[in-house]
Amino acid sequence: MINLLDGDIQHSNLFVHMPLFDEIFYEGFLEGKVRKYRAVREDQPCQILVLNVIRKDEDVVWDAMEDLLKRSVIEAKHSAHGVYVLDLLTLDIHSEIQTFNPNELTTTILNHTRKCAPGEQRLIKYSSVYGMLQKTLAEDWGKIIFKTAVEVFKDKPHFLDVLVKQLLKNFEFSNDPGILLLNDLSLDPLFNAEDSLQVERLNKVIEKQIPKSIDFPPEVYIQDKNGVRELLSGSVIH
Repeated sequence: MINLLDGDIQHSNLFVHMPLFDEIFYEGFLEGKVRKYRAVREDQPCQILVLNVIRKDEDVVWDAMEDLLKRSVIEAKHSAHGVYVLDLLTLDIHSEIQTFNPNELTTTILNHTRKCAPGEQRLIKYSSVYGMLQKTLAEDWGKIIFKTAVEVFKDKPHFLDVLVKQLLKNFEFSNDPGILLLNDLSLDPLFNAEDSLQVERLNKVIEKQIPKSIDFPPEVYIQDKNGVRELLSGSVIH
């Protein structure tokens, strides 16, 4: 595994507002769009679960962006040699839809495929796009399996607790600290501190589903363009 900090992941929109880490490693998919990372912070191991989300009324922007990304991957496949898996980790959807150049991402992907040995992982970075590329087989022909990482939230915003429950469902309570990150990529953020029903439901899910008996209750963050807030402590970082 590679330390994603070497690829500047701490400055991505995924981790830019989060606590500083000494190491971050990507461990792949869990249920649905939930991604798992392993990190080290102040010499303490930590598991991180991330769910990228966008509100339903902005999904047309995500659909257009996803089509552009797929175009880049398809073009790269035609010139690549070997079988690869490319996991999209994060991107700034609304920014990229204005400036994204599919040909430039294609070139970036190809440059990494040429340097990638079977079993090796490489972090791909283009503008705000971060992805993990892994070569699974050496072949004379090319195939790239592309996996996206954005959940389209179809419910009303005051049901945001449903996504927190999804993260908690995948979280393994242990003796090590954990971080659950709901990363909202919407232009109009889903979280609204003035939505009393939303806040009440979020508080209830934290109270009911995180056992008070464990040594390290997970830190639960909701992050959007306005910053990040930690639900257990109520702290906000802009």
